[in-house]
Amino acid sequence: MSRTLAVTFGIGIVVVAIAVAAIFYTHKGAGLALQGKILKVRTAPLDEKSAAVVVDFRVINNSDYPFMAREVTVVYEDPSGKQIDGATSSEVDAQRLMAGIPLLGQKYNPSLIVRDKVPPHGSLDRMVAARFEVSDTALQARKRFIVRIDEIDGAVVEYSEK
Repeated sequence: MSRTLAVTFGIGIVVVAIAVAAIFYTHKGAGLALQGKILKVRTAPLDEKSAAVVVDFRVINNSDYPFMAREVTVVYEDPSGKQIDGATSSEVDAQRLMAGIPLLGQKYNPSLIVRDKVPPHGSLDRMVAARFEVSDTALQARKRFIVRIDEIDGAVVEYSEK
């Protein structure tokens, strides 16, 4: 191989590497990835066979696009691994629930509701309240709670308590 061909080939490889790096850099924030964690979980009995749970959590949007919630669900996982979806409360019902059951404490954050947006490169502290047809003692002996957030365009994000 001649020296001129080797130099030209080396320059071509460097130009292609720079182009690939530029493409990756410009698409850095294009993927919609929501991070977060559960901050606090509170439970209270409603009657002998049902209980309420309030989950406070933080969501962080590291992408360049807003994340818009379509549905928020709290999932209870018992010690054997069986999962049960709770009946999610609206914001008005969550306010009434918190006011009516002092055991749950005060309402720190607004509920994450349908069409609620997490801004690009931003974070929100939110809560969700749900009812489970399970006793409060069973909720206390749980393996974990999972908060599942469905995005308007189909992405699903889950945060686990433990």
